[in-house]
Amino acid sequence: MECHYPEVFRDDGQMNDYHGNKVSDPYAWLENPISEETKAFVEAQNSVTLPFLEACPVREPFHRRMTELFDFPKYGCPFRRGPRYFHFHNTGLQNQSVMYVQESLNDQPSVFLDPNTFSEDGTVALRGTSFSEDGAYLAYGLSSSGSDWVQICFLQVVPCKEDAPAGALILPDRLDHVKFSCMSWTHDGRGLFYNRYPPPAQSCDGTETDVYLNQKLYYHVLTTEQADDVLCVQFPDHPKWMGSAEVTADGRYVILSIHEGCEPVNRLWYCDLETLPDGISGELPWVKLVDNFEAEYEYVTNEGTLFTFRTNCDAPRYCLITIDLADPKPSAWRTLVPQHECDVLDWATCVNGFLMPVCWLSHVKNVLQIYDLATGAKLTTFPLDVGSVVGFSGRKKDQEIFFQFTSFLTPGIIYHCDLTKEGYEPSVFRTIAVKGFEPSDYETVQVFYPSEDGTKIPMFLVHKKGIELDGSSPLLLYGYGGFNISITPSYSVSHLIFVRHLGGILAVANIRGGGEYGETWHREGMKEKKNNVFADFICAAQYLVESGYTQPQRLAINGASNGGLLVGACINRRPDLFGCAVAEVGVFDLLKFHRFTIGHAWTTEFGCSEDPEHFPWLVKHSPLHTVNVDATYPAVLLLTADHDDRVVSLHSYKFIAELQHAAKQHSQSANGRPLLLRVDTKAGHGAGKPTAKVLSEAADVYGFVACTLGLTWQH
Repeated sequence: MECHYPEVFRDDGQMNDYHGNKVSDPYAWLENPISEETKAFVEAQNSVTLPFLEACPVREPFHRRMTELFDFPKYGCPFRRGPRYFHFHNTGLQNQSVMYVQESLNDQPSVFLDPNTFSEDGTVALRGTSFSEDGAYLAYGLSSSGSDWVQICFLQVVPCKEDAPAGALILPDRLDHVKFSCMSWTHDGRGLFYNRYPPPAQSCDGTETDVYLNQKLYYHVLTTEQADDVLCVQFPDHPKWMGSAEVTADGRYVILSIHEGCEPVNRLWYCDLETLPDGISGELPWVKLVDNFEAEYEYVTNEGTLFTFRTNCDAPRYCLITIDLADPKPSAWRTLVPQHECDVLDWATCVNGFLMPVCWLSHVKNVLQIYDLATGAKLTTFPLDVGSVVGFSGRKKDQEIFFQFTSFLTPGIIYHCDLTKEGYEPSVFRTIAVKGFEPSDYETVQVFYPSEDGTKIPMFLVHKKGIELDGSSPLLLYGYGGFNISITPSYSVSHLIFVRHLGGILAVANIRGGGEYGETWHREGMKEKKNNVFADFICAAQYLVESGYTQPQRLAINGASNGGLLVGACINRRPDLFGCAVAEVGVFDLLKFHRFTIGHAWTTEFGCSEDPEHFPWLVKHSPLHTVNVDATYPAVLLLTADHDDRVVSLHSYKFIAELQHAAKQHSQSANGRPLLLRVDTKAGHGAGKPTAKVLSEAADVYGFVACTLGLTWQH
């Protein structure tokens, strides 16, 4: 199918100076999201993209099959708050999952909070929930159209009466201008700590591009006005700092974790709430336990003044340490659970008073164990298949835990473990199944391939059993590679439809920059070493071709957010290696990203063009600035949304304009290799996206992949 790209104004006179280096910025005018020119650009792009996608032959059968297979019951782990159990459940195709309540695990659950009632189209979503210690009150965040802006609302739990289940009474309290916020109650149930920003200059709905600075921590008392909230900490000399508060399990202390960016390092302050004679009435008298950005410290639990933290201090794969507030000098710190030789200590918590569930990441597979809090001795290992622990519930006061397992071929198994019984044997609480899909017909294998510098990179492959490696299979290669985020096995209906009905193979490359092997693995893919990330991904594609899994014209690549940057950089470097590329909500302008919304927090990951040392490597791999005019590109689909205030849509606007301009200069035929932009409305970076939009977007993406790779639907 042929595409005729819209004419886009190009201002070749627009230049930016970086340390004496003149860099062209011809589409800077697209940085204004509310200008008539930008609106016309979006309309013109969608007028080309949407008809193309709708005409893709596979789109309709994919959407139909996606709807069928996505229509299965989805459950979250039950969790106990006060005398009751709660859990999230989606019957199948509900736009948002619903919170249910039950008095005991044997009782029939009833609807407690249904986000589907907040909007007709499901674009108002829950963004965080927090119960008071006694389970009497719930604070919950609401996000509209996918924006990171949240309004915190409150309700009171109404006890059950006779045969009537527990209900919810909506309270009048509303907290606005909230973003990237904690929600932590004091144990008296009087109020909670939360974060908010000064109101932006223009809108506050997710369409603005203002830089977010000067986040502050407040304490809100129930039934009072937000204007009366108590300011607990601010950082006027450090406008990029963000401080998240957590009240300890015993309710005595509040822990303040301060971050400046996305690097896994933080300052650690605390306040003893028992030392406040007038309660929380002003900025708190914080004690600075760790006052530098040299390592990460995450609160696990405490016994009086003896605190347990998860940290990467002198332990890039993380360990557990204890710090006694009565003697807090570093020389008195003690290691409770040491760093493992190769596995990463992913998270830890405390339950039943003295037990510590600890989750490890072992070659990109989760291992869940229980340790003794006092001695650090390992007590048991839960039997799990190759996959991920994606849900867990259990607090220090609880005598039971729930955890949820998933994999590429397993939608979900929820386990329950009674910790009062010897042996800590888990039992299956609930199995989530998908009708019409037989996991035994498929297999998951893990391979390790060499990158450019010889580093062995793990990669998962999912395909039908008995597949022939003759290079004929279409293949979808996914990657992320950044921000210390590990891409572990997960269940995806769209991926499995690609495997089953398009004869494809799914490949997930665990490239550097992620957290799969700890902080060392992360640092090998950040800042000046970001090139390793792109090399790892390109080598994954080369390995798949050389091993007979596929061939370039049958190979599609996909990534989102930082993974969108990955896709953009790789098609610029090796456009010949791929037949199709799909980049979702990607970061493409690495010279100016820090000037918009929360982008300044990513300078710890990418670097900053305002630093003369950073500029050379940023301009070298910024997708917007390395488009190859002389190359024939694979088919490209960029996806963004009008309320994405995380990675603002201007990244995608400018990149597609540059790609289309280069194609015209190169006289690249659009036949079969279109360069398109899809702009969704009333949607953001991805969190809280309603099911209807998820289904539609998947059909568009895989319809595009099938169309541009020449794939046909297989029943």
